[in-house]
Amino acid sequence: MKVTPTPLPGVLVVEPKVFRDERGFFMETFNTRALTGTGIPVFFVQDNHSRSAHGILRGLHYQLTSPQGKLVHAARGRIFDVAVDVRVGSPTFRKWFGIELNDENLLSLWIPPGFAHGFCVLSDFADVIYKCTALYDAGDDRGVKWDDPKVGIEWPITDPVISEKDSQLRELTLDRDDLPYYSK
Repeated sequence: MKVTPTPLPGVLVVEPKVFRDERGFFMETFNTRALTGTGIPVFFVQDNHSRSAHGILRGLHYQLTSPQGKLVHAARGRIFDVAVDVRVGSPTFRKWFGIELNDENLLSLWIPPGFAHGFCVLSDFADVIYKCTALYDAGDDRGVKWDDPKVGIEWPITDPVISEKDSQLRELTLDRDDLPYYSK
């Protein structure tokens, strides 16, 4: 596995070794030995699988008291996956990184705790699988408005379909009392 840093410290792109032939392909989506020392934890407590149709946008979500790191992979279809630094005091606060994950490039994105996560679906539908470092707690769920102008994500879709819950999310302002703090 090849692990490449992004402009956001801690956010990493994972490129697996893919063995292709006339039958299809084989790859490891996770390997403790290969990821040890890369900055990606090797202990996860929950796996999630999401299926969404074209134009669906999920996010931007994070957890405050039990933050989840997420290793995200598009098993089928194409998504634009985004990480946003929501840590107060971070040198990259409000900065974002986005990358297309799909069933051809087979990349994964590591999003550490303290970052909000979201994605939009570019194909007819997409299956997104992600490993989490902490168990999900609905009462700890927080979020940032997907089109916050202070963040300025350049989403590759123009009229996304979002959930009622996500439509109520607020902008990433410093007067919020539900943001994590940066620590070196």
